[in-house]
Amino acid sequence: MDQFAMIGGLFAHSLSYWWVMIPAVLLGNIVGAIPGFSAANTIIILLPLTLSVDVEAALIFMMALYSASQLGNGIPAILVNIPGTGGAAATTLDGYPMAQKGQAQRALVYCFVASIFGGLIGTMFVLVMLPVLSQVGNYLHSVEMVVIILFGLTLIAVIAAQDLVKGLLAGMLGLLIGAIGTDFIYSEPRATFGMIELYDGVPLVPALIGLFAISEVFMLIERGRVVKDEFMDVVVSSKFYDVWLLVKESLRSWFLMAWTALIGVIIGIIPGAGASIAAFVAYQQARTFSKTPELFGTGVPEGVAAPEAANNGVTSGTLVPLMAIGVPGGSTAAIMMVVLQYHGVTLGPRLFIDRPELAYGIFTASFITYLMMIPLMFPMAQYMSRVTTFPAFFLVPTILTFTLLGAFVPRTYMFDMGLAVAFGVLGYLARKTGYHVTALLIGIILGPLMEQYLMRALRISRGEVDILFSSTLGNILWVFLVITLVLPYVRSHMAKQKVEAA
Repeated sequence: MDQFAMIGGLFAHSLSYWWVMIPAVLLGNIVGAIPGFSAANTIIILLPLTLSVDVEAALIFMMALYSASQLGNGIPAILVNIPGTGGAAATTLDGYPMAQKGQAQRALVYCFVASIFGGLIGTMFVLVMLPVLSQVGNYLHSVEMVVIILFGLTLIAVIAAQDLVKGLLAGMLGLLIGAIGTDFIYSEPRATFGMIELYDGVPLVPALIGLFAISEVFMLIERGRVVKDEFMDVVVSSKFYDVWLLVKESLRSWFLMAWTALIGVIIGIIPGAGASIAAFVAYQQARTFSKTPELFGTGVPEGVAAPEAANNGVTSGTLVPLMAIGVPGGSTAAIMMVVLQYHGVTLGPRLFIDRPELAYGIFTASFITYLMMIPLMFPMAQYMSRVTTFPAFFLVPTILTFTLLGAFVPRTYMFDMGLAVAFGVLGYLARKTGYHVTALLIGIILGPLMEQYLMRALRISRGEVDILFSSTLGNILWVFLVITLVLPYVRSHMAKQKVEAA
């Protein structure tokens, strides 16, 4: 009871920092909506500000900006098929097809509801279970991570089911591109062609921007606008009151949002995992256990809700190892650690005893931030959806300007802008010839992570493959993976038998 009383007091204390949260939420949504920008590089730009103010205000500002940027990432993914981060890439699979059918407002509402609901569920779960969750990282090692990443990689098989040869070829090409760079054991360069910019591997943001944004620009020039002509009336006739009806509709999927948010929390706790793995795993699991899995990828709201809830579950999860053991779970958490250390805060178990207002306060601030997004974001859904009706001659130069700038920002290399254009041409050719760019992207994102954890596990076992089945938790995950792969075929067979019996 004392813990709950303390948390209740921290909620009231965090609310007193509303003057910090509101500008951070607005800035975070803008940053998230600009491809290539992220909470991490924005906080770096604002580092002098966070170092000069009180540590609580700095921490709450960074957390609010981080949470809001996760929500903002879904906006361009839905409206113009531009995922600014790896986590938002899964949102494009159903979000953009909804926008093309004149349902951009509906997709945005589902995105906002799932983000806010997932963030609230994830934060509350972390607050209640923090002592237990802080130990999760001790049980998830390389073997378990190999299986978790395989959950995301099975999406390639799902895409390949539509066209086996093209789907597998696209996935294999993505895995090969992901292998570019120095290897994880001896740091020998592979397929870099002497380009030092590729020694760290293919940078994710230029690949994202090229495969989705620039290739979409080429397609947009052909089509004239995002939304198809037969659905123009649907967009134009939408009313402000429709937003609240859609909020009510989206809340029917509360259970889906809740358990995918928990997937995000658990994966977020693992240092180095992040939103990319969480979003693809959540999407794959939502499709597997859906009553209509064949509709995923054609524009169903559940395909937007699942990855967005997982993305925002990650925000709380990634801070658990930072506060509990002083190990940042991601790049944004690493920058927060720098700020906390500058202010003389010692991270680890003692923090929860010496300064509980910081250890727990960051999560209560996150909870309040998500509540503040409700009046700030939902009224904008109707007006944002009108972007899909803009003609190509206006959208094309705007998208190209922001995307090429976004490709440059993370590493400040001119090389990355050229790389984005090269991926744009590759993505355009893939679209025109019937190859799925998402299969390419999954290979590029998850391939290097898979190799890293697999090679680490094999090095520990001195090349013995049976180490992959040496962990009890890992074996449980293997069983779930097999069930996930077999379940669609079992359900299809049962449905076929019912039809034959009828």
